[in-house]
Amino acid sequence: MGIAGNLNPNQLEFFNTEGYLVLESFASADEIRSLRSRMEQLLDEFDFSSKASIFSTTNQQQTTDDYFFESAEKISFFFEEKAFDDDGNLKQPKQLSINKVGHALHEHDPIFKSFTSSEKALSLLCSLGYKRPVVIQSMYIFKQPGIGGEVVPHQDNSFLYTDPPTCTGLWLALEDATITNGCLWAIPRSHKDGLVRRFIRDETGVHFDKPSPSYDQKDFVPIEVKAGSLVAIHGDLIHQSFENKSCTSRHAYSLHVVDTDGCKWVEDNWIRRKVDPEPLYAS
Repeated sequence: MGIAGNLNPNQLEFFNTEGYLVLESFASADEIRSLRSRMEQLLDEFDFSSKASIFSTTNQQQTTDDYFFESAEKISFFFEEKAFDDDGNLKQPKQLSINKVGHALHEHDPIFKSFTSSEKALSLLCSLGYKRPVVIQSMYIFKQPGIGGEVVPHQDNSFLYTDPPTCTGLWLALEDATITNGCLWAIPRSHKDGLVRRFIRDETGVHFDKPSPSYDQKDFVPIEVKAGSLVAIHGDLIHQSFENKSCTSRHAYSLHVVDTDGCKWVEDNWIRRKVDPEPLYAS
């Protein structure tokens, strides 16, 4: 398949130097509308009466369950920690209580699949040097008004590890992302220090192999972007987002891509698929 890269030398240099790159107007207004409308339909159809799973980056070991593990090859729904009252009832409608939907939207939903495999997405991956890329997970992230949870400082390679490491995050803003409503923050050039720790799955469940380093918040810079902008994130870049205490949501569609050419998916990752993902292309 003939895929040509769409990044210019200056963009590539910025990504390689800083560890991230903002591509403004990557998605059109129609594409944003299509993705958001489809998610509204999925939420309307979602019946959570029999199952409710909570997602948390501050308490991952306790909230990771079979529903989470099985989501690797499904479309699954995860609630915000603060969505429920003391009796276990939702405080507000489910549409305002979901943290994210993942982790295989790109495989099972035609609207999300179409965007994920679009020519511009493939061209971006080609520019970044991918030979046989697969999307290992996809997520629609809501960052709900008032209760949108914190995402603690982390590196994507910690969770989605190949040998050698090849993960890149593609984070598409479906609404304006600002300091007020919980935009991304990153430590520029932190990817040059390598991988700090890994998130391991073994017979006891999931856990990190090392404690988290302490980070100086003064080292982080905000990545405020308009709806339609895409942020490419190196797998070793330290990044985070804060709670959304505003009255405005911050929807995003996030993809994590790894290569399958010249590298190996490590067996103690949390994702253990029964069927290998199909590559987006093979060069």
